[in-house]
Order: sequence, then C-alpha cells, then structure tokens
Amino acid sequence: MVRDLRSQPLSGRMAAEALSYVREGRAAAEPRPASTVILLRDTATGPEVYLLRRRQSMAFAAGMTVFPGGRVDPTDSSIADSWSGPPPSEFGDRLGCSADAAAAYVAAAVRETFEESGVLLAGPSDGSVVADTTGDDWEADRVALEARTLGFADFLHRRGLVLRADLLGAWAHWITPEFEPRRYDTAFFVAALPAGQVTRDVTSESDQVAWLHPASAVQAVVAGDMLMLPPTYLCCRDLIPYDAVADVLAASTEREIRPILPTVRVENDLAYLETT
Repeated sequence: MVRDLRSQPLSGRMAAEALSYVREGRAAAEPRPASTVILLRDTATGPEVYLLRRRQSMAFAAGMTVFPGGRVDPTDSSIADSWSGPPPSEFGDRLGCSADAAAAYVAAAVRETFEESGVLLAGPSDGSVVADTTGDDWEADRVALEARTLGFADFLHRRGLVLRADLLGAWAHWITPEFEPRRYDTAFFVAALPAGQVTRDVTSESDQVAWLHPASAVQAVVAGDMLMLPPTYLCCRDLIPYDAVADVLAASTEREIRPILPTVRVENDLAYLETT
C-alpha cells in the first residue's frame, strides 16, 4: 500500500474516507492513546521483526500487517509500584508527554505485546526476565487480560513481577490522520525478544503472524503482496540499515522523536497522504 506517501494515491476504504472528510468538512474524531512494539530478534542474516496480519473483520486497519499493539487501557496507569528501569519522566521527555501519560504508554506496550504474541517484558524484582510464558496458567492470564477481566497491575502484583521498562526503547510517535473515523495517538517502541521466550500465534485479532527481515517486509509491500499503514512501513524501512538488535536499541536512545500527523491532499479526485 505504501511506497512514497506523496506520490502514491490512497485507495479503497482509506481513499473514500479521505475524500469524504475533505469534501464534507467532517469533524475529526479525538485520537485515543495507544502503544505498539517493534519486537525484534537476531538471526544469522540480520534482525527480524515480528508482524501480525489483522483480520478482515477488524474495525480498524482490517487486513493490514502490523506490530503487536493496541489502545491504552485505564488499568495501564496504575503500575507505578511494579516498574523497573528508566522512570516514566524519561520516556515522557522522549515522547513529548507527561510522566503519567508515558507510564501508561509503556504499560500498554508491555501488556499488548503479551496479549498479542505471548511475549512478556517483565520479570521478578531481581532484574531477571520471565523465561517461559507457554504454560496453561500463563495462557489463562493472557486471555483474561485480553478480555479485560484482569487488570494489568493486578496481573503483575499477583505474579510478583515488575514491568521491565529498560527493555523498551522509544522509536516513533504517530497520530492517525484526521479523516479516519477511528484515530489513535500511538507511541512506537523497540524491544528484543527475551532469551527463552517464544512468540505464539494467540491473539484473536490476527489471522497470520510471521518473523521477517525488515527489508523483506518492505519489498512485500512494494510488490503489493502485503498491506501496511504508513507508520508500520516506514518503521520497517528505518530498521533496514541495522545489523543487530543491539544496534537498533542503541539507536533508539539517540533517535529524534516528534509527533507525526499525516495530512490529506486531494488532486484530480485522488487523495494523497503527506507528512511534514
């Protein structure tokens, strides 16, 4: 779907929404805070990224290939006593938001990654990371979190775990274009797959998962074999130069992050996205 934002017109549902928004002067929906995690692992041929294809029945980004993630839940703001690593204020400085908002972004990132891949960026207070989340008891908790019958703070407390904020690096900040009826203000993070843990095709929101080299994902989009929203595509493209996951994590500490809100441009009844 995405090659060059300025030269490739939107198509399908997105084009219809964009043209309707411009022509009718429709009011923009308020964006909801959300988080997503670019989960990475090293291979002999370079880093791979974990990707999920959203089911066609989903109300947002149906059929799109995405990183694990989702909107911030009210319970995500209550994990202050289960936190290990850089303080929320440090993430707030990187993302341009308050410490409280940053804490919720980070908590949502860890929770959603667990819900959608079975990978948990948390561990005991001794500084270790959970080594295995494949047991039936872990799956029961994952399902309960996904169903919102279990709060994230309660989950951490009950298991005696702390969120490992030091395993996350802030990478990008995107806001859904104003023409979309469902909008999100999304923080993007990078993280390495913890040693011993494995991803599992568990979420009810996707119908296909895969580990791919970022360059392969970009090539699939260009060839028309994969659909991605612009932020996912551009993040994959930005990852291509790195030879190891450690290099990506190191780069995240120096990366300039500013909110990106794509705007729509209409020419000859065609809609285009633009970023500044």
